[in-house]
Amino acid sequence: MPRPHETEPEKRSPEQAEKWNRRTQRFLDTDPAGCVVAVDEHGLAGFATSIRRDDAVWALATYAVRPGLQGQGVGKRILSLAARHGAGCPRWMLSASDDPKAVRRYRLAGFDLHPQMVLWGQVDRSALPAVGGLRQGSLDDVGLLDRIDRIARGAGHGPDHEALASMGTLVVDTAGRGYAYGGTSGPALLAALDEETAVRLLWECLARTTDKRAVVGHVTAANQWATDVGLACRLSLGTDGYLGVRGMAPPTTYIHNGALL
Repeated sequence: MPRPHETEPEKRSPEQAEKWNRRTQRFLDTDPAGCVVAVDEHGLAGFATSIRRDDAVWALATYAVRPGLQGQGVGKRILSLAARHGAGCPRWMLSASDDPKAVRRYRLAGFDLHPQMVLWGQVDRSALPAVGGLRQGSLDDVGLLDRIDRIARGAGHGPDHEALASMGTLVVDTAGRGYAYGGTSGPALLAALDEETAVRLLWECLARTTDKRAVVGHVTAANQWATDVGLACRLSLGTDGYLGVRGMAPPTTYIHNGALL
């Protein structure tokens, strides 16, 4: 689950690295003003990527400082420069690890920090209910998806839907009240206008998992319905970092994506 951090990133597999590179290139294409790097005599000292959507939401996608440079002001300057891309946006979001230095930096930058939960394990298939009222979607549905996003989090995902579509199969509520990108291990993102729709979408995402280990991440206390679904199919529950928000409450009936929020 990618998130901003100030510690050394986990080692990625070649496939994961390629996906990360493609996603970062999209940020450079869509939001060059939100991408910042710092260099010194040893090379890359740190960087941040961020996105601005509908002039309403600024989201910090990636934030890293080279090990050994934390606490020296490098991260503060990088974050400050990247945040200029969010000037005028009333809502700001990020999904962070529990690294103490990073968490302190986000709080000092004015973010309210909400602990995130994660559910993981092997899905108990006998607990899966029959789910109706859903259809497979396509990028032709982007207008509908963005309308749902604007209600759920204050801004559409716009060009990010292309990246989300590479993370999972798009499933759309036939009444137009929600959608989810269901990946092989769980939802890459889920947005709904009511809890009943959100629950049906999450059940569908879990039913579509093919990996031995399912993961439902980025669940906050505002989304107890997701906790209930995960526990009902015998997933384990733990904590994993923070959702940081400014100018908004944690979205409900919404499971954000780690990088695209």
